[in-house]
Amino acid sequence: MVKQARAELTRQQIVAGAAAQFEKTGYGSTSMSDIVEGAGTTKGALYFHFASKDELAQFVIAEQHRMSIESVEAISATSATPLEKTVMLTHEMARQIVEEPIVRAGIRLTLELSTFEGPVEPYADWINACTELVQQAKDSGQIKPSVDVAALGRFIPAAFTGVQLVSNVITRRTDLTERVDEMWQLLLPGIVSGPAVGDIDRLVKARWEPAAA
Repeated sequence: MVKQARAELTRQQIVAGAAAQFEKTGYGSTSMSDIVEGAGTTKGALYFHFASKDELAQFVIAEQHRMSIESVEAISATSATPLEKTVMLTHEMARQIVEEPIVRAGIRLTLELSTFEGPVEPYADWINACTELVQQAKDSGQIKPSVDVAALGRFIPAAFTGVQLVSNVITRRTDLTERVDEMWQLLLPGIVSGPAVGDIDRLVKARWEPAAA
């Protein structure tokens, strides 16, 4: 039992060290030796848990994806309106990027490995979640009947990805919350309908509070 606990702790240590290194230098410039050094472990311990750099990178991506999906499910289960949930989702993604090293690493790896036929599930699932929320918003009259649900479902993750990448380049994401607010201030006036037209300022400020969810 003690050995299992120690092995799990070592595994977590390796993943944390790998995430930090992948975030810093990217997949191509990170070696297994770099990960060993960053994790403060041995090569033997590393290869006991992960057979290759690719396997480790895929695990980091999967962990980032798991965290994102958990947030989607939790936000979807709240009593907020569909548009509020959509805004909450983007801000929760922004929070995770700023506060969680494994999320930053997973996103960087997904973007880099996509050049070499990497995993598409993280973005595909995010698009599906946004598309479902947009459909709910349309069905409830929050957005205009003319809005193309599939197109908007694709556009929101694409717009967010661009916003967070530019924010990272310019301010190291210190202004990411403000830039996501700005994204919605520009987008919402063109899509909302009915009572939501006068509710844009409140919608932009929608946030998910896990403790209260």
